[in-house]
Formats: sequence, structure tokens, C-alpha cells
Amino acid sequence: MPSLSVACVIPTYNGRKDLERLLDSLVGQSASFDTLIVDSSSSDGTLALARSRCADVTVIDSKDFNHGGTRQMMVERYPGYDVYVYLTQDACLEQGDAIANILLPFADPRVGAVCGRQLPHRDANLLAQHARLFNYPPTSQIKTLADADALGIKTPFMSNSFAAYRREALLAVGGFPRHVILSEDMYVAAKMLLAGWKIAYEGSAVCRHSHNYSLIEEFRRYFDIGVFQARERWIHESFGGIAGEGMRYVKSELAFIGPRRGWWWPLSIIRNALKLIAYTLSRHEQRLSVAWKKRLSMHKRYWDSPCE
Repeated sequence: MPSLSVACVIPTYNGRKDLERLLDSLVGQSASFDTLIVDSSSSDGTLALARSRCADVTVIDSKDFNHGGTRQMMVERYPGYDVYVYLTQDACLEQGDAIANILLPFADPRVGAVCGRQLPHRDANLLAQHARLFNYPPTSQIKTLADADALGIKTPFMSNSFAAYRREALLAVGGFPRHVILSEDMYVAAKMLLAGWKIAYEGSAVCRHSHNYSLIEEFRRYFDIGVFQARERWIHESFGGIAGEGMRYVKSELAFIGPRRGWWWPLSIIRNALKLIAYTLSRHEQRLSVAWKKRLSMHKRYWDSPCE
């Protein structure tokens, strides 16, 4: 495979301890790359840490951050790279060849994006552990549009916590969307698949990333997922909805908990019921006032955008 110029791009906001852990995990990587940080005017020392350890730090106003728009801004501001590896500040690489391994699928010139594997953080609770083990198996996979009938909505599955994008493919599909509440990663992956590119999942490229969400946080997260799905209906029309995948997830979670840890079952059932309620409600978000949407949403700044 020809040598690729690589940038690791990290959006940050008030996450100093997380960023320090991530930067430490980047130090021993076997691959060659540049680190680019874009900070949303942090106030907890994150920006000072970024500037002390990274030569290229971009600062934006927190109100200007958007999951898609900010990532696209970095592609445009730093055009001299073949591949952009995006990491969230709360992830950390598990081994020294994680960056090198996430680049392996790009040996195929038709691979446009690669998703790395995620293991739960060591403090993850039982439900957070299952979420990572369910969505991120050890087996690598290459997906094309032809897999949509079998894989459904899992075909364009991607994660912004650890994923790499070929610049050529990004530009070919118009880049990251400028204004989305979340799931800019799935948006781009779906666009690439529809344009004839391949999407890879690389099980040997491993990071740690998970969240011990409270019930209200889980509700708000799934409200936002539903907003994205409602506003980007073409993804549902092209790859199918999440209903079947959701039921498979619930069954897998209950099996993972098992009879010996049955005290987790009520929490699992309540949590998944709240996800369904939030998702169903958000599919009709056009009927809600902006004030109500902000109450129900995890990404509240999204609703302050002039695009709304």
C-alpha cells in the first residue's frame, strides 16, 4: 500500500483528564501521523493542555460546534492529508498499533471509511459493557451497498469515537454534513455506500470507549438519534429502520445479563422502554417547540443554531 499522509483529529470541550489519557495513548503509536485538535473554547484547562502537547490547535466558539460541520471544517482547513482519523476526547487507544491497523483496509482503493473496534472502559457498568461487545465484535468486515439487504441499518454503521476517512471519498460525497444533531459518521458512510465506495470495520484497531449513561441521559440520547433519523429519512429508505436491530439488541442484552445477575433485568427493561419512547417521540419532533426539544435533547446547543 502506498504511504498515506494521516491526520488524527480530536474535537475537545472541557475534558482535560480524558484528553490527557487519549494523548498519552497516541504517544507510543507505531504509525506516523499529525495530531490536530479543535477545541470549543474549553474553560477547564483542556485548551492549555492541548496547546502544551499539540502543535496544531484550532479554537472555535462553543456555540459554533457541530458534529458534522466542525469535522468538515478541519478537512477544509488541513487539506494536505490522504486520511483523517477522528477520535473523541473520551476514547483512548488500546494498543500501539491501533492507528496503523485502522489504516490497513485502505490498501483497497475503493474503501472510503474504516471504523475501529471499541472495548468498554474498565469502569463500565454491565449495560455499557454489553453495548460495546454487541456493536464491536473482533471480526473485521468489508461492506458494500450489496450487503444492505442482509445487514440493514448496520451497513452504514460507523462511530465518531474512532474512525478513519479517505479524503478522496469524503470530497466525492460532499464531505461531512454541515448541520446534524449527531450521527455525522453514519451520514457519510451511507453517502459513500450509495456512491459505490466500500466501508470497512477493522477489528484489530482497538480503542476503549463507553458511557455509564443514566436513564435520563439515555432518553435524551435516543431522542437525538430519532431526530437525526427523522431528518435524514433517505438513510431509512436506503438501508431500513432500526426496529429489527433494536429487538435483537434487547434480546442480546438480557442474555448477556443472564439469570445470575437478574437484578439488572428491571433496569434493562426500563432503559430500553425509555429508548423506544424517546425515539418514537423524536420522530414527531416537528410538532414540538424548540424549548421542549432542548429539554428532551442531549445536544442542546444544536437547537440554538440559526439553521433551526
